[in-house]
This record gives sequence, structure tokens and C-alpha cells, in this order.
Amino acid sequence: MAVKIRLQRHGKKGKPFYWIVAADARSKRDGKYLEKIGTYDPNQKPAAIELNFDSALGWLDKGAQPTSTAKAILSYTGVLLKRHLDGGVKKGAFTEAEAKKKFDAWMKDKSAKIEKKIQDANAALESNKKEAREREEEYRKKKLEEAKAKEKAKAEEAPADEAPADEAPADEAPAEEAPADEAPAEEAPAEEAPADEAPADEAPAEEAPAEEAPAEEAPAEEAPADEAPADEAPADEDK
Repeated sequence: MAVKIRLQRHGKKGKPFYWIVAADARSKRDGKYLEKIGTYDPNQKPAAIELNFDSALGWLDKGAQPTSTAKAILSYTGVLLKRHLDGGVKKGAFTEAEAKKKFDAWMKDKSAKIEKKIQDANAALESNKKEAREREEEYRKKKLEEAKAKEKAKAEEAPADEAPADEAPADEAPAEEAPADEAPAEEAPAEEAPADEAPADEAPAEEAPAEEAPAEEAPAEEAPADEAPADEAPADEDK
């Protein structure tokens, strides 16, 4: 029976979580498995891997073939290196102590790299949080300044809008002084005084008869004309 070391998907949609299993190559990906040897969570930074080291190494020794993703995980955790060193010991290339020394040195270096990666990830997360807080603080200050500017502009515009209302009594002052303008109307009788003297001005009109006196004497001047016929009357009688 061919055995594969592969990933079996679990978790929610958009947040996958995988089991590392040894399963029959003929079974479905998420079907039955022979043994669960670890977990893999790619949602964390760096990705979280929990692996039963001895079980994974045992399945490799039995001939189990890992998939490409499972092989990368086994290499990352040092399982493939351990298997390679064990093969060198069996072939006599080096002793088991030397193999252990090499493996421990590699694991120490790998752990330092992983720790540095975790620190870098945490530092980046803190930096992002700090930047987010700074942006939020700047946004809050900007909104506060805008609100103060609006209040100031409103306060500056308010007196200008109310100024005409304050000056309204000054505009209506002439209406209150109207009686002073009508005072001459009360003095009108004094201005009409000449009208009372009009008879004095018209006095010459009463003397007009004195000027027309010659007209009354006109008959005296025309008297000879009236007497002319009397003189001529005898002439007619002589004829």
C-alpha cells in the first residue's frame, strides 16, 4: 500500500487550517487517514507548525512519500535533514555523535532564524498599530481644528448679521422726530398774516371811482355835440 504524507484541509472559509496526515494514496484528500502527525496554520505570521517529529521520521523510513507542501514543511522542521544524517550514519560517512552535533547546530541556527522572524513580525505589527494610532490622532486633531474654524467663522459672521437689527432704532429716529418737521404747520397762521392785510393792498381798488371821475365828466365835454343840432335846426327851417 502506497502511503503519502499530505495536508488535510479543515477550518473556516477564507481561514484554512490543515492537518498533516499519513494516508493511503488512493483515499480522498479529506477522507480517511492512517495517522495524524501534525497541524499547519498559515493564518499566523510566521505560519504555525506543530509536528510529531518521530512519527513523521518513522513514516519516511517506511517509504511514505510527502507531497510538495508536506515536503516543504518536513524540511522546515528538520525532519528531512535528520533522515539524511541517519542515512549517512548507516553508510558510515560519519558517526552518530557527529550527526547529532550537526543536527543540533542546524536546529539552533533554525530556531534563531524563526525567533528573528517572529520578532520582525511582531515589530511590524506594532509599527502598523502605532501608525494607525498616529493617523487616527491626526484625523481627530484635523476634525477638531475644522470644528473650531467653523465655530470661529460663525462667531465672526454673527455680529455682522445682527448689526442692522441693532441700528434699526437709529434708522427709525427720523420717524420719531416727525412732529418737529410738522412744527411749521402749526405756525401757518403767522405765515398767513399777509392774507389778513389783503384789504390794505386792495384799498386802491376802492379808490378806483376817484380815478374814473373824468369819465363821469365826459358828458360835459360832449355837450356841444348835443347842442349842434339845435344850431342847425333853423337852417332846415329856412329852406
